[in-house]
Amino acid sequence: MGSYGIGVSRLVAALIEAGHDDAGIVWPESVAPFDVGLINLKAGDAAVDLACENILARLEAAGRDVLYDDTDGRAGAKFATMDLIGLPWQLIVGPKGLADGVVELKRRATGERETLSLESALARLAG
Repeated sequence: MGSYGIGVSRLVAALIEAGHDDAGIVWPESVAPFDVGLINLKAGDAAVDLACENILARLEAAGRDVLYDDTDGRAGAKFATMDLIGLPWQLIVGPKGLADGVVELKRRATGERETLSLESALARLAG
């Protein structure tokens, strides 16, 4: 005898079916497995690694759950993976942006990208 009620797995499947696009899942913020995907574009670069570790610590201190991608993959592969996972926000940190004092913030639901100062991006994500 089976139960055909609405369980957790059915709810997750319904959320994914209702919220997805060609690139992958688009999680609503209220049920996303993580709040932010932090993408290190140049893993192994001392300045970028240090900046990402600082960002990670600050976001976690603000109560945000962060999925940190510090793999050696190409930028395009990292972007595709984060889109597939579907976290509400992506914070992109690379050596060129850091040299200019900026990071890139992407809203997964709309695909909108903004180039902001690190402090502005953290203020938006922490609030």
